[in-house]
Amino acid sequence: MTTTALVVDDEVDLCRLMQITLTKMGIKSDVAYTLSQAKSYWQENDYDFCLTDLKLPDGSGLELVKYISANSSKPIAVITAHGSMDLAIDALKLGAFDFVNKPLELPRLRQLVENALKVIQQDLTAKSTPQRSPEQQMLDQRLIGDSAVMHPLKNTILKLARSQAPVFLSGASGTGKEVVARLIHDLSPRRDGSFVPVNCGAIPSELMESEFFGHKKGSFTGAVADKQGLFQQANGGTLFLDEVADLPLAMQVKLLRAIQEKTIRAIGDTKEVPVDIRILSATHKDLNQLVQSGSFRQDLYYRINVIELKLPTLNARRDDIPVLAAHFLTLIAEEWQLESPPLLTAEACMRLQQHDFAGNVRELRNVLERAVTLAETSSIDINHLGLSDLDTHQQAPIPQGINNTSDLIETIDKNNHKPSSIKNDYNQQVASNLHPYRTMTHHYAAVKPSSTAATLADSSPSVIGVQQPSVNKDADSDKINAVSNLDESIVSNTDSLSGSAIKSAVNAQLPAQGLEHYLQEQERQLIITALKQTGWNKTQAAELLGTTFRSLRYRMSKLEIAEDQTE
Repeated sequence: MTTTALVVDDEVDLCRLMQITLTKMGIKSDVAYTLSQAKSYWQENDYDFCLTDLKLPDGSGLELVKYISANSSKPIAVITAHGSMDLAIDALKLGAFDFVNKPLELPRLRQLVENALKVIQQDLTAKSTPQRSPEQQMLDQRLIGDSAVMHPLKNTILKLARSQAPVFLSGASGTGKEVVARLIHDLSPRRDGSFVPVNCGAIPSELMESEFFGHKKGSFTGAVADKQGLFQQANGGTLFLDEVADLPLAMQVKLLRAIQEKTIRAIGDTKEVPVDIRILSATHKDLNQLVQSGSFRQDLYYRINVIELKLPTLNARRDDIPVLAAHFLTLIAEEWQLESPPLLTAEACMRLQQHDFAGNVRELRNVLERAVTLAETSSIDINHLGLSDLDTHQQAPIPQGINNTSDLIETIDKNNHKPSSIKNDYNQQVASNLHPYRTMTHHYAAVKPSSTAATLADSSPSVIGVQQPSVNKDADSDKINAVSNLDESIVSNTDSLSGSAIKSAVNAQLPAQGLEHYLQEQERQLIITALKQTGWNKTQAAELLGTTFRSLRYRMSKLEIAEDQTE
């Protein structure tokens, strides 16, 4: 069956060029030169995909994107003029599959069409499969859970996998952002390409450009050979930027250009190299707040946050905890080479569902690993979990139909969660993460100082099952002196704080990225404030700051404050 396409553009020569390219790829195409003609053609014919310009004589191509996306799931790509990146972003948000820039580069056009053909083939396979499609089976096997919040999440992931739009994954630490990012890649037309995860917070700032874009031999001291960057490693696949909020401002500018132009230049190279990648990013921080404070570039925020996917916390999906627990116990048994997976008692399973998981799914696994270590038999009871006791009125009913994890393991088996497949998925993930900056380590959010003692008590070692003695009232004065820099509400409640909690609160005030970075940010904000007050008159700003004009110019250059910066 011949694939058919609709090409929409008001430039006759460009339409002919695209038609010739599609014909050589074995695709039959029709041409429309206006928005009304394109809508008429789409209604009268059964096209497999559409390629449209965003600027048409009688309207915007965005109207056609919205029209096609609302009435079918067929891929539609857009052509945008140079410098019209905002329109391309709007098109992606409306449901466009991908975009290509003018002047049109034929290799890029062919790559886009090939990705569209893969999506079309996936749709045909799904329609011809009487039961669940292979994509749905993979999704159920690797994203464990069947609670109410998981159904829309899984449907959204399937939709996002079809697109080439950048996706921003938000959510608390430990909610499984990398798991979802890997799923989006494996379910997408880019599944045959590489999935390259990188922890942006783990790369030293002086090595960041080399790690992302590579370098040429001799470009700097220590560059003894050519090095391929992460962008080149992900060419044809997906680049996952974990903890993207930790990128320094200088690197944010270079990353923005690479995303917009789809080209990179290695350090020491004289030419730019095109790359075909999809960007997925994630962070547990509030990126919008960082944009407001000037710590994250607004233009980059809009480029990576075309589609935002917020992952639910484990507390919002407590019904999934029994199945997740059985899944992790099976993994632990495989990794530790146990004869059989340990079994949770009904009381232990109920206690897990009542626990407040600040670390989400990652914390659940850690609790189970500790329980397996402490348990002397193959049965894990409530005392092996190491969780604090609950009051009687907090007790929740035991889940119906679950006596121990053997029932849960049978449920997993019925849903194709076999130990062998679990082990293979785990080994594949470990084997694909050998890069020193790849994300496979555990990262917990830093404990922030709270205005109440009760919150600080939650951050104490009792979280891992160690009961701390209450503070002796005779030592109240020493405690108050130790936390004199905290707010009055904490000081007034020191009777309920342990020594470890106070020490944790004090440490939480230290800058997360180090003293040097903190001081530079403070200096940068002061200089910008002085410049704004003087209408960006550097001579007057230097006088306000008590420094010289030359020194101010040097500091602006060092801190990357642009001459015409408006932020």
